Amino acid sequence: MSFLLKGFIMGFSIAAPVGPIGVLCIRTTLAQGRAAGFVSGLGAATADAVYGAVAGFGLTLVSSLLIGHQGWLRAAGGLFLVYLGVRAFAAAPVEAGPSRAGRGLLRSYASTFLLTLANPMTILSFAAIFAGLGLADAAGSHAAAGALVAGVFLGSAAWWLILSGVTAIARSRIGPDGMRCVNRLSGSVIACFGLAALASLMQ
Repeated sequence: MSFLLKGFIMGFSIAAPVGPIGVLCIRTTLAQGRAAGFVSGLGAATADAVYGAVAGFGLTLVSSLLIGHQGWLRAAGGLFLVYLGVRAFAAAPVEAGPSRAGRGLLRSYASTFLLTLANPMTILSFAAIFAGLGLADAAGSHAAAGALVAGVFLGSAAWWLILSGVTAIARSRIGPDGMRCVNRLSGSVIACFGLAALASLMQ
């Protein structure tokens, strides 16, 4: 339980800072509802758990491989963010129809999962936190590492549940004109994150 709780705190604290994934979750919640926003966040939580597993189980080969190819991953993530930003900017303020709901949820989940996975530096964040909290020994115990990974997922998922829930409260107060502004603002911010990721490759 101790490792589960520590993993929960790690997952929540890593997910909480609002970045491109947070903006995507907020925009998805406003456009499609709380469920879609939460599922979008679960994609990020799953990727956090994957990276938590890499750090927790001491999978140095996978970690080195991902970090060694971080340039390509960051480029792919940056381009995808620009694409999503442009798409959000141009989107009409109309909710998806029922026949597209399932496909829309899967798309939301997959997009945030892949975007979060495209940032292998998250492994270093987990490794640093593991060391800072004295959890380095967890890599030698499958049970402890498993509890950490489960905690990371639950903590990250809890943040996305809170964010989508709070955002959903404001959703009913936003009309078509307001949603159009949200689309343009969030699209611009998401595209800027993508351009920043691409620009960082030139440094």
